[in-house]
Amino acid sequence: MKIADTTILVTGANRGLGKALVEEALRRGARRVYAGTRQPFAHADRRVMPLILDVTDASQIKAAVEKIGALDILINNAGISLQNDLSDRVALERLLAVNLFGTYDVTQAFLPSLSRSGSAIVNVLSLAALAAVPFDSLYSISKAAAFSLSQSLRALLAARAVSVHIVLPGPIDTDMTRNLEIPKASAESTARAILDGVENDEEEIFPDPMSVQMAEGWRSSAVKALQRQFAAYVQDTPVKSAASKK
Repeated sequence: MKIADTTILVTGANRGLGKALVEEALRRGARRVYAGTRQPFAHADRRVMPLILDVTDASQIKAAVEKIGALDILINNAGISLQNDLSDRVALERLLAVNLFGTYDVTQAFLPSLSRSGSAIVNVLSLAALAAVPFDSLYSISKAAAFSLSQSLRALLAARAVSVHIVLPGPIDTDMTRNLEIPKASAESTARAILDGVENDEEEIFPDPMSVQMAEGWRSSAVKALQRQFAAYVQDTPVKSAASKK
């Protein structure tokens, strides 16, 4: 799918990678970019439509669906990291509310709009979805759960010609990693690689120097082969959206 002349929604769009994704989509000629943020947000480009959207707020999600209508690309970028330990169940629930259920709820809400245009879902996860980061174990758990969700969506939505892209970056130079003294990719270069991956129809997108080292091994791995095998069981079965259950 080409980015030019598409309508895109980016969640968590006011800073960091989300902001970079908005700018990169504009650079590639997107017709309209909805920037979902929890706080008021302004942009000089008329193609950008600010949207109050907390992914944990059902009423705001519903309002966003009604405002946007048809959608070509949904980028589930909103996420949080609290760097708490495994003993903190409250922190885990908060992370799951955003990183897992936020992605789930926004995706379910927009499925009818996406299906009408045979479009794309882009879920921004982390290498922590594949291998737990011990000092941020709760974040790893939430991203691993979102990874499983994304694989299921891909298999179930294939019958509707809706592609699902899973983004697996390493550390990105954003507020979330401000206190980590490790090599980080820029948000701008990561956004470019993500949209390159979408345009190249890559199922898993490894958008930075650290993650790209995993790419070839992952694509030829036994785990990836098993994923394809399981997906084949349901290739002709469309997913049920929240809207279709009503």
